[in-house]
Amino acid sequence: MQSLGGIALRTVRSSQAIYLRSTVCYYSSSSDKSSYKCVVLGGGAGGCAMASKMARKFGAGHVAVVEPKDTHYYQPMFTLVGSGHKTIADSRQPMGKSIPKNAKWIKDSVASVDPDNNLVTTSAGLQLEYEMLIVAVGLQLDFSKIKGSIEALQKDPRVCSNYSPDYVHKTYQAFKAFPKSGGTAIFTMPVMPIKCPGAPQKIMYLFDDYLRTNDKREGSKILYNTNLPVIFGVKKYANALLEVVEERGLTVNFQHNLVEVDHAKGEATFAKVGLDPVETVTMSYDLLHIAPPMSAPDFLKGSPLANEAGYVDVSKEHLQHNKYENVFAIGDCSSAPTSKTAAAVAAESGILSNTIDAYLKGQKPSGLEYDGYTSCPLITKGGKTILAEFDYNAQPLETFPINQGKERRTMWHLKKDFMPFLYWNMLIRGHWHGPRIFRKLLHLGMGK
Repeated sequence: MQSLGGIALRTVRSSQAIYLRSTVCYYSSSSDKSSYKCVVLGGGAGGCAMASKMARKFGAGHVAVVEPKDTHYYQPMFTLVGSGHKTIADSRQPMGKSIPKNAKWIKDSVASVDPDNNLVTTSAGLQLEYEMLIVAVGLQLDFSKIKGSIEALQKDPRVCSNYSPDYVHKTYQAFKAFPKSGGTAIFTMPVMPIKCPGAPQKIMYLFDDYLRTNDKREGSKILYNTNLPVIFGVKKYANALLEVVEERGLTVNFQHNLVEVDHAKGEATFAKVGLDPVETVTMSYDLLHIAPPMSAPDFLKGSPLANEAGYVDVSKEHLQHNKYENVFAIGDCSSAPTSKTAAAVAAESGILSNTIDAYLKGQKPSGLEYDGYTSCPLITKGGKTILAEFDYNAQPLETFPINQGKERRTMWHLKKDFMPFLYWNMLIRGHWHGPRIFRKLLHLGMGK
């Protein structure tokens, strides 16, 4: 028998490799079983926030986090990395520094979840029994659904994407390589839902700003080809963005969905949404920024935890599973119908903490309900940002007693300088539940 933090592990093969460093466990192969009060799936923003809360609640050795990656990224910074305002190093830190020290880090991926038997099985065969399960596995990037896009991202310096740490460095390189004599830049927006749905157009505005700053804007066409029929889902901010588009001479093609990239020809093909039979249009590019379609991780799709769309089927008010009362979800992988952002995770973490407290007392969730609060700092140029905040009903839910539909330098600094500090020091430590209290104070107790 080997002991791991008081949890017995049965070694079934002498060739099994277990290496322990601080709270991290590496498994090369195993059919071992261990038990925890709480298992958290995912080491992203929601996973780290809830693991921190649960580890403080239950103590060392009672919480496990299943996460295969070595690096934790602050993904909202990728727009600024792609535009050259930040570096990739600014956006990351070791996963071991992000997961709380008194939680066990199982460095492996999830193979399956059996909620009828309170059991998680990892890809290496480790079985984790749980009393409570928190699912926080985010979304997967489905570049493969766009024909030729992966090869283009790997081989064509003109093709980039801020949505992956593997490709975000290419964006600013493509900015700098854009022809000074002029050319065509295309920025795409896929089928929803995706994480940070404002990001595909934010990088477009920053590209326009880059061209103007470097005297390369004249003779250039900048296109925003979006699968959606609107530029943004909240009317107040959509109107403000359309003014920016008109003022900057940008072109928006609604209901255009990227389906193929031919990097040898420098062409992108789009399907016109809603037409039967399907019509396509092919456009040449000198820069192509791809926002890929996304979906729930494969192990969730078709599992007992998922709804028909593949997301964890939870109450949108309390984030507790609609069938399995000891299962909860937070962030992008949940079925809560809000815009998938880090700001939503912060607000959800406070609600979910209350829900779990009620569950542990044998009670139904009561009191504060999640209203869908989410936020999207819409960068419109270097030094200017529109701070969009809204709820489930796509109604503004603004923190500051000013018109946040206007471009402001203060909101740029909030996005660029303050939010990263808040993320690393508060959110993933389980101490930031969003600006609701401050919103109340700044609005003198009126409103939500």
